[in-house]
Amino acid sequence: MAEVGYRRKLIEVDLPLSTINAESSREKSIRHGHPSTLHLWWARRPLAACRAVIFASLVDDPSSCAEEFATEEAQQAERERLHDLIRRLVVWENSSEEALINEARYEIARSVARSRGQDAPTEPAAVLEYLRDEALPIYDPFAGGGSIPLEAQRLGLRAIASDLNPVAVLINKALIELPPKFADQPPVNPEADPLGMMVGKGKRAQRAPWRGAAGLADDIRYYGRWMRERAFEQIGHLYPKATLPDGSEATVIVWLWARTIPCPNSACGIQMPLLSTFALSRKRGNEHWIKPEVSHDSDDISYTVQSHDRGVPTKGTINRNGASCIACGTTAPLEYVRAQARSGAMDEQMTAIVAEGDRRRIFLSPAESHIQTAHRAAPSWRPAGELPEQALGFRVQRYGVTSWHELFSERQLIALTTLSDLLSEVRRQLTADGASTVYADTICTYLALAIGRTANSSSKFNIWQNLGDKVAQVFVRQAISMIWDFAETNIFSNSTQNWLAQIEWIAKAVEHLPYYPNPGEAYQADATTTIHVQTGPVIVTDPPYYDNIGYADLSDFFYVWLRPLLRSTYPDLFAGIVTPKQEEMIATEFRFEDPRQHFEDRLGDTLRLIREHCSPEFPSSIFYAYKQQEQQHDGRTSTGWDTMLSALVSAGFQIIGTWPMRTERANRPRSLDSNALASSVVLVCRSRPANAPTASRREFLDALQEELPNALDHLTRDNHIAPVDLAQAAIGPGMEIYSRYSGVETIRGEPVTVREALAEINRVIAEYDERQQGELDAETRFCLDWLEQHGYGEGDFGEAEVLSQAKNVSVDGLASDGLLRSRAGKVRLLGMEEYDHARLRLGMSAWEGCLRIGWHMGSGEGQGGVGAAAEVARAMGGDAESVERLARILYNHYDRRNDSRNAVMFNSVVTEWPAIMRAVDEPEQGQMLGER
Repeated sequence: MAEVGYRRKLIEVDLPLSTINAESSREKSIRHGHPSTLHLWWARRPLAACRAVIFASLVDDPSSCAEEFATEEAQQAERERLHDLIRRLVVWENSSEEALINEARYEIARSVARSRGQDAPTEPAAVLEYLRDEALPIYDPFAGGGSIPLEAQRLGLRAIASDLNPVAVLINKALIELPPKFADQPPVNPEADPLGMMVGKGKRAQRAPWRGAAGLADDIRYYGRWMRERAFEQIGHLYPKATLPDGSEATVIVWLWARTIPCPNSACGIQMPLLSTFALSRKRGNEHWIKPEVSHDSDDISYTVQSHDRGVPTKGTINRNGASCIACGTTAPLEYVRAQARSGAMDEQMTAIVAEGDRRRIFLSPAESHIQTAHRAAPSWRPAGELPEQALGFRVQRYGVTSWHELFSERQLIALTTLSDLLSEVRRQLTADGASTVYADTICTYLALAIGRTANSSSKFNIWQNLGDKVAQVFVRQAISMIWDFAETNIFSNSTQNWLAQIEWIAKAVEHLPYYPNPGEAYQADATTTIHVQTGPVIVTDPPYYDNIGYADLSDFFYVWLRPLLRSTYPDLFAGIVTPKQEEMIATEFRFEDPRQHFEDRLGDTLRLIREHCSPEFPSSIFYAYKQQEQQHDGRTSTGWDTMLSALVSAGFQIIGTWPMRTERANRPRSLDSNALASSVVLVCRSRPANAPTASRREFLDALQEELPNALDHLTRDNHIAPVDLAQAAIGPGMEIYSRYSGVETIRGEPVTVREALAEINRVIAEYDERQQGELDAETRFCLDWLEQHGYGEGDFGEAEVLSQAKNVSVDGLASDGLLRSRAGKVRLLGMEEYDHARLRLGMSAWEGCLRIGWHMGSGEGQGGVGAAAEVARAMGGDAESVERLARILYNHYDRRNDSRNAVMFNSVVTEWPAIMRAVDEPEQGQMLGER
């Protein structure tokens, strides 16, 4: 627990978790202007979650402000006010609302001033100055993609970021360090008006002063266009236009290619294409596909684009098992394909051309002139370096791709090299246009990031997405995997993944960065040895997840392009040939003899360093996510989750809370129709007092039995934590008890491990669930037991009679109430779809009420949503609260059976319960349904 004299923060007591999770999930589908589009980084935390966690880590919980909020009612009212602020604050569209951001900054300043016995300023500029001078900095030693430092800066705090990886540090510099240096500065390019920028469109357009990073963004756009024009002058001949059937010309968007290998049938000998699909476009009304035609006279294949969907092969010529020849039908195992690739026998054939049309794509058969142009490309420079022999996320080496330049076609290498060479000319042009050296370096930094974005969209590992008719980036996943047919982008087009589009992504991201923040700092540092803050900072961080992502190896894809461009600007950052590897905190067998021990040692060193330097006044908040799986090591089991909890306790932290945060899109493949756990858990920690006592196992268990049920009541009945998240959230109060002691020992003096403590915590949670079931009405308890044994299938009447007597109910009474059907010696529960939802009866059981409300909260046609659910709750009267309790039990029942549809439905009943209760209290609109 927090030491005496320290005020508990909001994150240690309560959060509006459902709103934070909803906005965090939604944010992943927001693109234009989002800071994540500045440059790719893997597994970024959503800004909404980071903003909420930072705010709640700094703002006092009202229960620690008894001098202002003397009663529980007053404290709860103040807490709800702060929750409402968080609910507004986490909405992406509100992230640039200065009035709202100023309101949040003031609340932080108010808590800081309260702890210092001061009065907080109220004027926004004075609040910013106060936060700079009085508030402790937010420090993230694993800054990665920069979400945490950026949101700290948005909230007016000093943001300090560090990371071992130079690409991550560069991204953080571009987000928090560079823009504040040029706030409100007009652009230097000759086309810009120094008096202001045009705001609005048409007749309503008017001139407004350059504000925030708008001038910076304008120069990024201008010099990005300047680069395109010069690049086209030099290499535009390598990007010919396509000739349409009517003789006119159109700009090519992409050239589509298929890899080929020699057919293993010596009598055939053709270069057999490896096609994952024949479809070019699946858009309704514009379906196209490629039809291969074999010429046995010349032993080659030509491709013709078909403008209909008749006769399209249902599958391609290669899958995970191997390939088949479209000329002779011979099959080849995947190992043959790999062997041919490693021997240098893999080639490529152009299969189609996609050109720009009038609001649609034009699909054309390959043209010999375009094939010859591509083959004539001869780059003068190639990025140096070899791919790792083996690494997390790499699959291409077994196909003979061993050097970075082999990920790109010759024409792509020329394009990327040309853009890279132009950067020095841009720097000279900027200086000629009046830019300072620092400003010229800044613009060139963003243009270098645009080249990085272009590399991600212009390689031989970009997929053509035939559902959206667009090119996907290389890193659709955090991996470089072999693909068989790839899309070669025309960087000079006006369509998917072109150069100006990369510039626009970056310019819009820069425009949306916070206005007038306090300056940020970004450093390259090893988190196990270096803390870049003089005074004790507030730690909010997102460390690596065991063996989930190979950041260092993957980021070399960008580093080999960025290093030549920025080595003179950031000599310390780009001193190495590749990114640091041996110091990386990762459990990979490809690099370390004992990967698990390497990870645990470095994690432990980092957490001990954080524990020594972090502020005792504030909790430390750590995002952590890990695939929950068992791993065997030296005869014992462990998981990444156990590793993190154990490391925190060993480092001297007490775990105060565990807040599950949903940080992935609801429509990602894994989440569709799924009740998957939140992808991150925020661990809220305090430094454990140096004089913390040890405890016996019995003392720990007694404390667990006494305190955890009350904490679970708070999580379920007050916080309304969703059932899908409760197992993770309940770890917090359980681990708070375990980690308050310097150690927990058995009667023999042996330590009780974190794994053993988690088992005891889960046991108490199970007992709590059983008590919840015991508090339900007798009819509901009967239905639950019958569901557990028979589901909605039939069972013997005699069995039902015995069970009903034990529950003190009757089968006839249950049938009369419409909960089950009894006939011919058989009994079955009625499903919710069999209820008459147009009529309600007063005093219904929790079972009936829960199923009716679940039906209304479902997604089927005719369900009434929150309003209709509230009518059911009204009819239940004072027993309505039991519905939420039962919905949690039913969620667990279906979750154990992997029944996602029903689990999601009852999870929704719980998450929407506060809204249903509010609707119950609202004045009735029209006549209520059913009997009165």
